[in-house]
Amino acid sequence: MGKQRKGIKITYCTDTRPEETLVSFAQHSDLFLCEGMYGEPEKLPDAIEKKHMLFSEAATLAKLSQSKELWLTHFSPSLLEPERFLSNAAEIFPNTVIGKDLSMKIISFQDEF
Repeated sequence: MGKQRKGIKITYCTDTRPEETLVSFAQHSDLFLCEGMYGEPEKLPDAIEKKHMLFSEAATLAKLSQSKELWLTHFSPSLLEPERFLSNAAEIFPNTVIGKDLSMKIISFQDEF
C-alpha cells in the first residue's frame, strides 16, 4: 500500500452563520468551500436575519481554521458580480477565489506525513 501519507481535507459549509465550531470543523483544510451570500459589509443585518455569511466572515473562518484555500460559493441572487467584492475576503484571507459553476481543482497528496 505504500508509505503512510497525510490525507486531503475538503470542507463544505453553507446555509449558516459563522460559529466557533466551524473553525475546528474546517481546521487545516486543503480546500474550504464556504458560502459567501453577501459581499458587501452593509448587508450584515440581512446575513444575520437570513442566517448566511458575508465574504469577510467566511474569510475569517478560513484564516482561523488555517485552511490553505477558500472558495466562496452560494451567492445571493442580488449579487450579480461577486468578483467586485472579492477584496473584502482577500484582505483577511489572501488565498480566496470566487467559486464558479464547473470549477475544478486538483489537490495532490503530500509525500510526507
